[in-house]
Amino acid sequence: MSLPAWVWIVTIVGFVAVIAFDFHLVARNPHEPSFRECTAWVSFYVLLAIIFGVGVLLVAGPRYGGEFFAGWITEYSLSADNLFVFVLIMSRFSVPRKYRQKVLLVGIVLALLMRGIFIAVGAEAITRFDWLFYLFGAFLIYTAWKLIGHQEEEAEFSENLALRTVRRVFPTTDQYHGAAVTTRVDGRRMVTPMLIVMVAIGTTDLLFALDSIPAIFGLTKEPYLVFTANAFALMGLRQLFFLIGGLLDRLVYLSKGLALILGFIGVKLVFEALYHDGVSWAPQISIALSLSVIVGTLAVTAVASLLKNRYDRLRAASSTENQATENQATENQATENRSDREPADVD
Repeated sequence: MSLPAWVWIVTIVGFVAVIAFDFHLVARNPHEPSFRECTAWVSFYVLLAIIFGVGVLLVAGPRYGGEFFAGWITEYSLSADNLFVFVLIMSRFSVPRKYRQKVLLVGIVLALLMRGIFIAVGAEAITRFDWLFYLFGAFLIYTAWKLIGHQEEEAEFSENLALRTVRRVFPTTDQYHGAAVTTRVDGRRMVTPMLIVMVAIGTTDLLFALDSIPAIFGLTKEPYLVFTANAFALMGLRQLFFLIGGLLDRLVYLSKGLALILGFIGVKLVFEALYHDGVSWAPQISIALSLSVIVGTLAVTAVASLLKNRYDRLRAASSTENQATENQATENQATENRSDREPADVD
Protein backbone atom coordinates (compact mmCIF):
# COMPACT_ATOMS: atom_id res chain seq x y z
CA MET A 1 0.00 0.00 0.00
CA SER A 2 2.13 2.83 -1.36
CA LEU A 3 0.68 6.28 -0.68
CA PRO A 4 1.74 9.62 -2.17
CA ALA A 5 2.94 12.32 0.19
CA TRP A 6 -0.18 14.46 -0.32
CA VAL A 7 -2.37 11.76 1.28
CA TRP A 8 -0.31 11.93 4.46
CA ILE A 9 -0.37 15.73 4.38
CA VAL A 10 -4.15 15.93 3.90
CA THR A 11 -4.72 13.35 6.65
CA ILE A 12 -2.50 15.12 9.17
CA VAL A 13 -3.99 18.53 8.31
CA GLY A 14 -7.47 17.06 8.81
CA PHE A 15 -6.58 15.70 12.25
CA VAL A 16 -4.94 19.00 13.21
CA ALA A 17 -8.06 20.92 12.13
CA VAL A 18 -10.37 18.73 14.20
CA ILE A 19 -8.13 18.94 17.27
CA ALA A 20 -7.75 22.72 16.85
CA PHE A 21 -11.54 23.08 16.74
CA ASP A 22 -11.77 20.92 19.86
CA PHE A 23 -9.20 23.17 21.57
CA HIS A 24 -11.23 26.24 20.62
CA LEU A 25 -14.38 24.83 22.18
CA VAL A 26 -12.61 23.87 25.41
CA ALA A 27 -10.75 27.18 25.74
CA ARG A 28 -13.89 29.23 25.06
CA ASN A 29 -16.04 27.47 27.64
CA PRO A 30 -14.19 25.31 30.22
CA HIS A 31 -16.77 23.09 31.93
CA GLU A 32 -17.64 19.52 32.78
CA PRO A 33 -19.57 18.25 29.73
CA SER A 34 -23.03 16.81 30.12
CA PHE A 35 -23.96 13.22 29.27
CA ARG A 36 -25.79 14.43 26.15
CA GLU A 37 -22.81 16.48 24.96
CA CYS A 38 -20.39 13.59 25.47
CA THR A 39 -22.70 11.17 23.68
CA ALA A 40 -22.94 13.50 20.69
CA TRP A 41 -19.16 13.98 20.42
CA VAL A 42 -18.30 10.31 20.91
CA SER A 43 -20.89 9.40 18.26
CA PHE A 44 -19.35 12.00 15.92
CA TYR A 45 -15.83 10.61 16.30
CA VAL A 46 -16.99 7.00 15.94
CA LEU A 47 -18.96 7.94 12.81
CA LEU A 48 -15.91 9.78 11.47
CA ALA A 49 -13.75 6.68 11.97
CA ILE A 50 -16.36 4.46 10.32
CA ILE A 51 -16.61 6.79 7.30
CA PHE A 52 -12.81 6.80 7.02
CA GLY A 53 -12.71 3.00 7.27
CA VAL A 54 -15.38 2.63 4.58
CA GLY A 55 -13.34 4.99 2.41
CA VAL A 56 -10.26 2.79 2.87
CA LEU A 57 -12.40 -0.24 2.06
CA LEU A 58 -13.69 1.29 -1.18
CA VAL A 59 -10.38 2.75 -2.34
CA ALA A 60 -7.82 0.16 -1.18
CA GLY A 61 -9.96 -2.98 -0.94
CA PRO A 62 -11.37 -5.23 1.80
CA ARG A 63 -7.97 -6.32 3.11
CA TYR A 64 -6.82 -2.84 4.13
CA GLY A 65 -10.32 -1.79 5.17
CA GLY A 66 -10.52 -4.79 7.48
CA GLU A 67 -7.05 -4.06 8.86
CA PHE A 68 -8.06 -0.49 9.71
CA PHE A 69 -11.25 -1.54 11.48
CA ALA A 70 -9.48 -4.32 13.41
CA GLY A 71 -6.72 -1.92 14.46
CA TRP A 72 -9.08 0.92 15.37
CA ILE A 73 -11.38 -1.30 17.45
CA THR A 74 -8.40 -2.79 19.28
CA GLU A 75 -6.82 0.61 19.98
CA TYR A 76 -10.16 2.10 21.03
CA SER A 77 -10.77 -0.75 23.45
CA LEU A 78 -7.29 -0.44 24.95
CA SER A 79 -7.80 3.33 25.28
CA ALA A 80 -11.11 2.79 27.10
CA ASP A 81 -9.39 0.46 29.56
CA ASN A 82 -6.63 3.03 30.10
CA LEU A 83 -9.20 5.64 31.14
CA PHE A 84 -9.20 4.00 34.58
CA VAL A 85 -5.63 5.25 35.11
CA PHE A 86 -6.61 8.71 33.86
CA VAL A 87 -9.32 8.79 36.53
CA LEU A 88 -6.68 7.96 39.14
CA ILE A 89 -4.39 10.73 37.84
CA MET A 90 -7.19 13.32 37.96
CA SER A 91 -8.06 12.28 41.51
CA ARG A 92 -4.41 12.11 42.59
CA PHE A 93 -3.77 15.74 41.56
CA SER A 94 -7.25 17.03 42.54
CA VAL A 95 -7.85 18.59 39.12
CA PRO A 96 -10.84 21.02 39.17
CA ARG A 97 -13.67 19.38 37.25
CA LYS A 98 -14.18 22.25 34.80
CA TYR A 99 -10.53 22.06 33.68
CA ARG A 100 -10.37 18.30 33.17
CA GLN A 101 -11.32 18.62 29.51
CA LYS A 102 -8.28 20.79 28.79
CA VAL A 103 -5.95 18.45 30.68
CA LEU A 104 -7.19 15.47 28.72
CA LEU A 105 -7.02 17.25 25.38
CA VAL A 106 -3.43 18.47 25.86
CA GLY A 107 -2.39 15.06 27.18
CA ILE A 108 -3.96 13.37 24.15
CA VAL A 109 -2.15 15.72 21.74
CA LEU A 110 1.17 14.95 23.45
CA ALA A 111 0.40 11.24 23.27
CA LEU A 112 -0.47 11.48 19.58
CA LEU A 113 2.81 13.26 18.79
CA MET A 114 4.86 10.71 20.72
CA ARG A 115 2.96 7.79 19.22
CA GLY A 116 3.64 9.20 15.75
CA ILE A 117 7.37 9.01 16.47
CA PHE A 118 6.95 5.53 17.96
CA ILE A 119 5.03 4.33 14.88
CA ALA A 120 7.62 5.75 12.45
CA VAL A 121 10.47 4.06 14.32
CA GLY A 122 8.55 0.80 14.67
CA ALA A 123 7.57 0.67 10.99
CA GLU A 124 11.15 1.28 9.89
CA ALA A 125 12.48 -1.34 12.32
CA ILE A 126 9.99 -3.98 11.15
CA THR A 127 10.97 -3.53 7.51
CA ARG A 128 14.62 -4.15 8.40
CA PHE A 129 14.42 -6.68 11.22
CA ASP A 130 11.85 -9.44 10.70
CA TRP A 131 12.83 -11.04 14.00
CA LEU A 132 11.03 -8.19 15.78
CA PHE A 133 7.80 -10.09 15.04
CA TYR A 134 8.95 -12.74 17.53
CA LEU A 135 9.79 -10.04 20.08
CA PHE A 136 6.46 -8.22 19.65
CA GLY A 137 4.54 -11.48 19.76
CA ALA A 138 6.30 -12.69 22.91
CA PHE A 139 5.76 -9.30 24.57
CA LEU A 140 2.03 -9.33 23.81
CA ILE A 141 1.63 -12.89 25.09
CA TYR A 142 3.49 -11.94 28.28
CA THR A 143 1.30 -8.84 28.69
CA ALA A 144 -1.83 -10.96 28.23
CA TRP A 145 -0.62 -13.44 30.84
CA LYS A 146 -0.01 -10.61 33.30
CA LEU A 147 -3.47 -9.14 32.69
CA ILE A 148 -5.20 -12.49 33.16
CA GLY A 149 -3.25 -13.28 36.33
CA HIS A 150 -3.73 -9.80 37.79
CA GLN A 151 -6.90 -9.94 39.84
CA GLU A 152 -7.28 -6.27 40.78
CA GLU A 153 -6.40 -2.93 39.24
CA GLU A 154 -3.72 -0.84 40.89
CA ALA A 155 -5.29 1.32 43.59
CA GLU A 156 -2.74 4.13 43.27
CA PHE A 157 -1.01 6.05 40.50
CA SER A 158 2.79 5.87 40.63
CA GLU A 159 4.72 8.76 39.09
CA ASN A 160 6.95 7.89 36.15
CA LEU A 161 10.48 9.14 35.45
CA ALA A 162 9.40 12.00 33.17
CA LEU A 163 6.99 13.34 35.79
CA ARG A 164 9.58 13.15 38.58
CA THR A 165 12.09 14.94 36.34
CA VAL A 166 9.65 17.81 35.68
CA ARG A 167 9.06 18.15 39.42
CA ARG A 168 12.80 18.33 40.15
CA VAL A 169 13.76 20.71 37.32
CA PHE A 170 10.89 23.20 37.51
CA PRO A 171 9.65 24.92 40.69
CA THR A 172 5.97 24.04 41.13
CA THR A 173 3.19 25.85 42.96
CA ASP A 174 0.97 24.04 45.45
CA GLN A 175 -2.29 25.39 44.02
CA TYR A 176 -3.95 25.66 40.62
CA HIS A 177 -4.12 29.09 38.98
CA GLY A 178 -7.11 28.59 36.73
CA ALA A 179 -6.14 26.71 33.57
CA ALA A 180 -2.67 28.33 33.41
CA VAL A 181 0.36 26.06 33.22
CA THR A 182 2.76 28.75 34.54
CA THR A 183 2.41 31.69 36.90
CA ARG A 184 4.51 34.23 38.78
CA VAL A 185 4.89 33.98 42.56
CA ASP A 186 6.86 36.81 44.22
CA GLY A 187 8.31 37.70 40.82
CA ARG A 188 9.49 34.13 40.17
CA ARG A 189 8.17 32.10 37.23
CA MET A 190 6.78 28.74 38.38
CA VAL A 191 4.81 25.94 36.78
CA THR A 192 1.40 24.96 38.17
CA PRO A 193 0.05 21.48 38.91
CA MET A 194 -1.85 21.81 35.60
CA LEU A 195 1.38 21.24 33.65
CA ILE A 196 2.32 18.32 35.90
CA VAL A 197 -1.02 16.62 35.23
CA MET A 198 -0.69 17.14 31.46
CA VAL A 199 2.76 15.55 31.52
CA ALA A 200 1.37 12.68 33.60
CA ILE A 201 -1.45 12.03 31.13
CA GLY A 202 0.79 12.26 28.06
CA THR A 203 3.67 10.14 29.33
CA THR A 204 1.36 7.55 30.88
CA ASP A 205 -0.40 7.13 27.54
CA LEU A 206 2.98 6.68 25.89
CA LEU A 207 3.68 3.82 28.30
CA PHE A 208 0.36 2.29 27.26
CA ALA A 209 1.64 2.41 23.68
CA LEU A 210 4.20 -0.23 24.63
CA ASP A 211 1.49 -2.85 24.22
CA SER A 212 -0.98 -1.07 21.92
CA ILE A 213 1.53 -0.26 19.15
CA PRO A 214 2.86 -3.85 18.88
CA ALA A 215 -0.76 -5.03 18.98
CA ILE A 216 -1.80 -3.00 15.96
CA PHE A 217 1.39 -3.92 14.09
CA GLY A 218 0.18 -7.48 14.58
CA LEU A 219 -2.95 -6.57 12.60
CA THR A 220 -1.47 -4.36 9.88
CA LYS A 221 2.04 -3.48 8.74
CA GLU A 222 0.93 -0.28 6.99
CA PRO A 223 2.21 2.80 8.89
CA TYR A 224 -0.65 4.91 7.50
CA LEU A 225 -3.28 2.57 8.91
CA VAL A 226 -1.40 2.24 12.20
CA PHE A 227 -1.26 6.02 12.57
CA THR A 228 -4.87 6.73 11.58
CA ALA A 229 -6.24 3.94 13.79
CA ASN A 230 -4.33 5.36 16.77
CA ALA A 231 -5.40 8.92 15.94
CA PHE A 232 -9.09 8.04 15.73
CA ALA A 233 -8.85 6.02 18.96
CA LEU A 234 -7.31 8.99 20.81
CA MET A 235 -9.40 11.80 19.36
CA GLY A 236 -12.62 10.84 21.14
CA LEU A 237 -10.92 9.89 24.37
CA ARG A 238 -11.69 13.20 26.12
CA GLN A 239 -15.45 12.84 25.75
CA LEU A 240 -15.27 9.10 26.40
CA PHE A 241 -13.63 9.86 29.76
CA PHE A 242 -16.72 11.72 30.95
CA LEU A 243 -19.18 9.41 29.19
CA ILE A 244 -18.10 6.08 30.60
CA GLY A 245 -16.24 7.22 33.73
CA GLY A 246 -18.90 5.59 35.89
CA LEU A 247 -19.29 2.64 33.53
CA LEU A 248 -15.66 1.54 33.87
CA ASP A 249 -16.34 0.04 37.28
CA ARG A 250 -19.09 -2.07 35.73
CA LEU A 251 -16.93 -3.50 32.93
CA VAL A 252 -15.28 -5.88 35.36
CA TYR A 253 -14.15 -8.32 32.66
CA LEU A 254 -12.76 -5.71 30.21
CA SER A 255 -9.14 -6.35 31.19
CA LYS A 256 -9.62 -10.08 30.78
CA GLY A 257 -11.15 -9.61 27.34
CA LEU A 258 -8.31 -7.33 26.28
CA ALA A 259 -5.83 -9.88 27.60
CA LEU A 260 -7.35 -12.52 25.31
CA ILE A 261 -7.17 -10.12 22.35
CA LEU A 262 -3.52 -9.23 23.03
CA GLY A 263 -2.67 -12.91 23.46
CA PHE A 264 -4.40 -13.78 20.19
CA ILE A 265 -2.53 -11.03 18.31
CA GLY A 266 0.73 -12.15 19.92
CA VAL A 267 0.21 -15.72 18.68
CA LYS A 268 -0.73 -14.34 15.26
CA LEU A 269 2.56 -12.40 15.11
CA VAL A 270 4.61 -15.47 16.05
CA PHE A 271 2.82 -17.62 13.44
CA GLU A 272 3.38 -14.94 10.80
CA ALA A 273 7.08 -14.73 11.64
CA LEU A 274 7.40 -18.52 11.45
CA TYR A 275 5.60 -18.58 8.10
CA HIS A 276 7.93 -15.94 6.63
CA ASP A 277 10.90 -17.95 7.92
CA GLY A 278 9.73 -20.94 5.87
CA VAL A 279 7.95 -23.01 8.55
CA SER A 280 5.25 -24.70 6.47
CA TRP A 281 2.97 -25.78 9.31
CA ALA A 282 2.56 -22.22 10.67
CA PRO A 283 -0.98 -21.04 9.78
CA GLN A 284 -1.74 -17.59 8.40
CA ILE A 285 -4.57 -15.95 10.31
CA SER A 286 -6.72 -13.81 8.03
CA ILE A 287 -7.80 -10.30 8.93
CA ALA A 288 -11.44 -11.42 8.76
CA LEU A 289 -10.80 -14.01 11.48
CA SER A 290 -8.85 -11.44 13.53
CA LEU A 291 -11.68 -8.92 13.29
CA SER A 292 -14.23 -11.59 14.28
CA VAL A 293 -12.18 -12.62 17.32
CA ILE A 294 -11.71 -9.00 18.45
CA VAL A 295 -15.36 -7.99 18.08
CA GLY A 296 -16.66 -11.29 19.49
CA THR A 297 -14.38 -11.13 22.53
CA LEU A 298 -15.39 -7.55 23.32
CA ALA A 299 -19.09 -8.38 22.92
CA VAL A 300 -18.86 -11.40 25.23
CA THR A 301 -16.82 -9.36 27.72
CA ALA A 302 -19.39 -6.55 27.81
CA VAL A 303 -22.38 -8.89 28.17
CA ALA A 304 -20.66 -10.97 30.86
CA SER A 305 -19.71 -7.82 32.79
CA LEU A 306 -23.26 -6.45 32.69
CA LEU A 307 -24.72 -9.82 33.75
CA LYS A 308 -22.31 -10.03 36.68
CA ASN A 309 -23.20 -6.51 37.78
CA ARG A 310 -26.89 -7.35 37.60
CA TYR A 311 -26.33 -10.53 39.64
CA ASP A 312 -24.30 -8.60 42.22
CA ARG A 313 -27.02 -5.95 42.54
CA LEU A 314 -29.74 -8.57 42.98
CA ARG A 315 -27.67 -10.40 45.56
CA ALA A 316 -26.95 -7.15 47.42
CA ALA A 317 -30.65 -6.22 47.35
CA SER A 318 -31.61 -9.68 48.58
CA SER A 319 -29.02 -9.49 51.36
CA THR A 320 -30.29 -6.06 52.40
CA GLU A 321 -33.87 -7.32 52.43
CA ASN A 322 -32.94 -10.36 54.49
CA GLN A 323 -31.01 -8.17 56.92
CA ALA A 324 -33.99 -5.84 57.25
CA THR A 325 -36.28 -8.80 57.91
CA GLU A 326 -33.93 -10.14 60.57
CA ASN A 327 -33.68 -6.71 62.20
CA GLN A 328 -37.46 -6.39 62.24
CA ALA A 329 -37.84 -9.86 63.76
CA THR A 330 -35.25 -9.00 66.43
CA GLU A 331 -37.06 -5.77 67.21
CA ASN A 332 -40.41 -7.55 67.47
CA GLN A 333 -38.92 -10.17 69.78
CA ALA A 334 -37.43 -7.45 71.99
CA THR A 335 -40.81 -5.72 72.17
CA GLU A 336 -42.53 -8.95 73.18
CA ASN A 337 -39.91 -9.58 75.87
CA ARG A 338 -40.41 -6.11 77.31
CA SER A 339 -44.19 -6.65 77.35
CA ASP A 340 -43.78 -9.93 79.23
CA ARG A 341 -41.62 -8.26 81.91
CA GLU A 342 -43.97 -5.31 82.49
CA PRO A 343 -46.51 -5.82 85.40
CA ALA A 344 -50.19 -5.78 84.48
CA ASP A 345 -52.21 -2.73 85.52
CA VAL A 346 -54.29 -3.23 88.70
CA ASP A 347 -57.55 -1.30 89.06
